[in-house]
Amino acid sequence: MFGSINPQGVVTTSFKKPTARELSHDFLWRVHKAVPPVGTIGLFNRSHYEDVLVPRVHGLLPHERIEERYGQINDFERHLALNGVTILKFFLHISKSEQKARLQARVEDPTKRWKFSPDDLAERKHWDAYREAYRIVLERCSTEAAPWFIVPADRKWYRDAVIARIVHHQLGSLDLAYTTEMPGLDKLHID
Repeated sequence: MFGSINPQGVVTTSFKKPTARELSHDFLWRVHKAVPPVGTIGLFNRSHYEDVLVPRVHGLLPHERIEERYGQINDFERHLALNGVTILKFFLHISKSEQKARLQARVEDPTKRWKFSPDDLAERKHWDAYREAYRIVLERCSTEAAPWFIVPADRKWYRDAVIARIVHHQLGSLDLAYTTEMPGLDKLHID
């Protein structure tokens, strides 16, 4: 979707399982340092929401700590918004049967095997627990500063069209302009 944008203006960050260094900081540290600079679009593959979803599903943190994180996330996103960051959060809602078909395709098609991880099968066993964890996240962390968009994702063309429309609308509502002032440009002579 961002293929026609100059790649110098887009930063993509994938959040994997936290490293030992990342775990030595607060859970938002690694995300905050990945927030793109002014004038840049940042795309996150996963995010700080993994730090409430996975611990809830697998019981990795005390319930009270997980509960505190929802408010911390809302405060963090509000802070970013107050400082000029536009946040769009997309929940790609895929059915269990479609997920099964995609996982099966990754196993059967050699060109898709790079996408397959046995961890996907282990996590799939927690489908209902993840649904509940996502319900809580979507309910508690969709705010005016950082709304969630729930996007049906069984059909990739439809998913892409919905997201493109939302991004297009959001970009259109921003006061974007090229920088036209360059001091000294009027004195420049090109031979």
